[in-house]
Amino acid sequence: MDSIETPLLVLTPLHPDHAGEMTGVLSDLALHEFIGGEPLTESELRTRYERQTSGPPGWRNWVIRLRAEDRLVGYVQATIDGRTAEVAWVVGTPWQGRGLARAAATALVEHLMEREVDTVVAHIHPDHAASASVATAAGLRPTERWEDGEVRWERHRA
Repeated sequence: MDSIETPLLVLTPLHPDHAGEMTGVLSDLALHEFIGGEPLTESELRTRYERQTSGPPGWRNWVIRLRAEDRLVGYVQATIDGRTAEVAWVVGTPWQGRGLARAAATALVEHLMEREVDTVVAHIHPDHAASASVATAAGLRPTERWEDGEVRWERHRA
């Protein structure tokens, strides 16, 4: 799995050693309003990252490194099944509102569509306007389909 680089960010393949820094990035309870769950301890996050990095080949996970601050600020992920990828993104609360999720999600979607998928899917809570804006910027459009209370967004290869 390759790193994905933009002028603003580097999406670096996830490694269990990222758990220490990511524990702080994901620690705000407000961050979990739409993604569910609660902040994990460093040990719990390391265990999750070990599982994610040893999972099936279709599981792809990157941490988002902000170049200007040389620090992790969130993550993006893709689960690839055939020619379809389901994607998600999370940026820590202190770094929200700066276009980082937009840049990361757009870079991820472009990377996937250039290399291996024909369809990208995201599921977004209908009240999560910021995530809807990120999806729109990445070229996804809402569909009429719902799953677990979230709207299915899609982008198809032209």
